Amino acid sequence: MPSDREIVDAPGAPAAVGPYSHAVRAGGLLFCSGQIPLDPRSGELVGQTPAEQARRCLENLREVCAAAGTSLERAVRLTIYTTDLGAFAQINDVYATFFASEPPARAAVGVAALPKGAYVEIDAVVAL
Repeated sequence: MPSDREIVDAPGAPAAVGPYSHAVRAGGLLFCSGQIPLDPRSGELVGQTPAEQARRCLENLREVCAAAGTSLERAVRLTIYTTDLGAFAQINDVYATFFASEPPARAAVGVAALPKGAYVEIDAVVAL
């Protein structure tokens, strides 16, 4: 029986820290799980500032997209979660380097805490 969804495993991204997939492909879209700023090789949290952590999150999402045969530039929506909305201008500066033209829709959410003490987590929905 054909499935209407396919699990995507991204070898270049950090291993999942819980019972979830890197992404799920369904209906012409890729639904990427949130990425926190983990180094793909060591699995350790990287980045001392929210901006540095945002860069690693987006780099990890780029790897997930590549594993699914698409690119982060095809994102239709991202959500940024941060424990420090006061640093949002710096996060935005990093974000802009990934989406120089035609940026995707986006939401930003202030949260009390994130896994492993991260300052930033980013998830994405990407066109295939």
